Amino acid sequence: MTDSPGSPVVLQAEGLTYRTGAGRSLVANASVTVRSGDMVAIAGPNGAGKSTLLRMLAGLLAPTEGSLQLCGRPFNAYAPLERARRIAYVGQLDEPDRRLTVYDYVALGRIPHRASASRAEDRRIVEEAIAELRLTGKELSPLGQISGGELQRASVARALCQQPDVLFLDEPTNHLDPKAKGTLLSLLFARGITSLCVLHELALIPKLASHTLLMNRGQVVAAGRTADVLTAQAVHQVFGVDFLHLAHPTEDRLVSVLDIPVGSSHSASS
Repeated sequence: MTDSPGSPVVLQAEGLTYRTGAGRSLVANASVTVRSGDMVAIAGPNGAGKSTLLRMLAGLLAPTEGSLQLCGRPFNAYAPLERARRIAYVGQLDEPDRRLTVYDYVALGRIPHRASASRAEDRRIVEEAIAELRLTGKELSPLGQISGGELQRASVARALCQQPDVLFLDEPTNHLDPKAKGTLLSLLFARGITSLCVLHELALIPKLASHTLLMNRGQVVAAGRTADVLTAQAVHQVFGVDFLHLAHPTEDRLVSVLDIPVGSSHSASS
């Protein structure tokens, strides 16, 4: 998706299709090229096929049709341990053992590297991830005793500990308040890890994602630079709402705003 042809292709999908056992198509003929450094937002209305596509791209769901390559090799050519060094996935339905402490859960991300890293290095990486995700002081807390937002941040910390080439995230801001959503997404994208992230926060995407993949009814309807894809016309066609870029009242910058219909009137919401 990147405009830089010199960047190596990290993920190449051709014609990915997924049908249920009853024959219903959830994703049809999706082709995606992701290059090193791309930060891709996957957007679309509920039921568009975003999570299904993300799971196929991450190798967690076998496509009915199509092919997938990771760093130039067929995805199924990787052994599980090698794959775990290459990619990390944060799902919206992850259910870890709630008896684990935050530290032990985050440290699970180091398992793929145990044979090549020292205990001191593992400890340093885990502690840095915990601090970066603002979980300091919660290290010894069982997962069952922390908030949903803290659990979500711990899941992201675990994924970062894998030090992946590609990071997959399925709605990582679900349990976070508005400010925390922006903080977490800024942190992730500032790291520069090649990433694909299913997001519902359209107003945040232009600030954070270099590229956007827009889906509707199981189809990829547009893919490319975010500024080219997430246009007012495209958002209105896919979501049925107006996507506005307005002048900030006190700062010299634009603010992205969704004008969401409520009954017969409209109210602005970011």
